[in-house]
This record gives sequence, structure tokens and C-alpha cells, in this order.
Amino acid sequence: MPPPAGHRLLLVHAHPDDETITTGATMAHYAARGVAVTLLTCTLGEEGEILVPAWAELAADRADQLGGLRIGELAGAMRALGVADHRFLGAAGRYRDSGMLGTPANEHPRAFWRAAADPEVLAAAVADAVRVVRDVRPHVVVTYDDAGDYGHPDHVMAHRVTTAAVTAAADASYGTGPAWSVPKLYWTATPRSVLTRGHDAARGRPDVPFESPAVPAFGVPDDVVTTVIDASAHAAAKRAGLRAHATQILVHDDFFALSNRIAREIDGVEHFRLVAGASGDRDEHGHERDLFAGLA
Repeated sequence: MPPPAGHRLLLVHAHPDDETITTGATMAHYAARGVAVTLLTCTLGEEGEILVPAWAELAADRADQLGGLRIGELAGAMRALGVADHRFLGAAGRYRDSGMLGTPANEHPRAFWRAAADPEVLAAAVADAVRVVRDVRPHVVVTYDDAGDYGHPDHVMAHRVTTAAVTAAADASYGTGPAWSVPKLYWTATPRSVLTRGHDAARGRPDVPFESPAVPAFGVPDDVVTTVIDASAHAAAKRAGLRAHATQILVHDDFFALSNRIAREIDGVEHFRLVAGASGDRDEHGHERDLFAGLA
């Protein structure tokens, strides 16, 4: 069943490519069903490792121009997923990719992670996010869990900013513009079992040029997943979206890898955890099958 007309979905991600890796099939699924899908990206991913030799000089320690190229890559991914409304937090480049925790990039004057220690930066980022929430008026918001999915500081900060913005947007005394209460808030929740299955599948394919560890480096226990979106019909769109992020992602058939060359399956089934709002109908496994389940 399609969701009722007029439903809106807002996804908040840290860097270009995060959206396609974690939620690309879901975005394509809902966009195809007429849901207004908005992507809010917090940084330009300036610190990303470049996998295309021709663009190596754009790296952060050289020309430091990768962010501009990744704007174009993200636009291509959004075309592949059928998503027309994409925004950057504050403005393109206002908040910079912080790099991995403990690296010098954390100290850059525009690093998104600075919001962890500077209340003024955090307040500004939350205000920027509130403006988007109040403009879009989403019925569902999706972001990372409090661990930032796999611990990247920008993922953690996207979680903190989004959570604070959802609360602030509902407060009529905060800022300007009409308040908006988000009915449902989800965290992305990639199960360890799904990652393990992908690694096992890659090991069974001698042609796949990626590594396949026996134990996944991250992921959540299966029992925390509340919602499973079967968007298998849009796996090809997700694959095209991954290919659009060419400086960051290697694609081989039904698998992809980042610069660490760890294999992951291109999966059209994506997983979430409901953390605020009432659950809708659940299947025999106890899972919602629609992010908008239970909403009028």
C-alpha cells in the first residue's frame, strides 16, 4: 500500500555517499511512491580518500578541492535515486568533514566535530537543522544512532544535531517560524548478520576484488531493528547511486567497497530502529514494513 498522499521524509546524513550506502534503496522506494523525500547533508566530505587517480590532486592535503567535486557526485546519486530535494546544512561547505576521530582534521576551524566542544557551533548547527525541519515539515526523520553508525565523529554529530533539532522544532518558543512536531524519528540500524552475510557471499565469489572479514567491524544486534524496508525493486537505482560517488566507492557487480576495500553487498533491504513516535503494524517477525506505518 502506498503511504497517504502528502507524506514527507527527511534524512540527515554526514557526508556525500552515506545516504546511498545506508538508505539509498529506501530513498528510491519512497520517491517512486510519491513521498516527498528530502536529503540534508552536513558536510562536503572534504577529507575522503580519493579512489580515482585522475582526481588525486584534489585531496585535502593537496589542493583541498574534493568537496566541490563531491557536490557533483551527490547530485548524480540523487538523480539515480529519483530524489529532487537535496540540501546542505547551513550552506554547502559551512561545516567541514572532520575526518576520523583523533586526526588533525578534527581541529579545522570549520570541522563539524567542533560542535562537540563549542556550544556556539552546536547551537548554530541545530538552528540550521531546525530551519530545514520546519520548512520540510517531515512526518518521518531518519539519522544515525548515538554511536554514529560506525563511530565517525561527523556521524555522531549528525545524530546529536538532528535529535536536538527535532526537539527544538516542536518548541514554539524556539527561533522563528511555525513549530513542527515530527511524528516518527528513526535511526539507521545495519544488522551484523546482514554484514556477515555479505562478507560470506563475497568470499564465495573469487571474482570479487575486495576483502571479506569473518567478523564485521560494526553493525547492530538484530534484535534492535524495528523496521525493515524491502526496496529490492530499487537495488539497481542504489547501485547507480553508489557508482555516482566514484571518488569514494568501488563497485563490482552486487558488491561495493570504500577505500578500506572491505566488501559489502548492494542490498535493497534496509533496516531502521524507531526511537520516537508510535509504531505501526508489525509483521510476524515484529518488524514494521513501512516508515510511515501508523500515520494517518
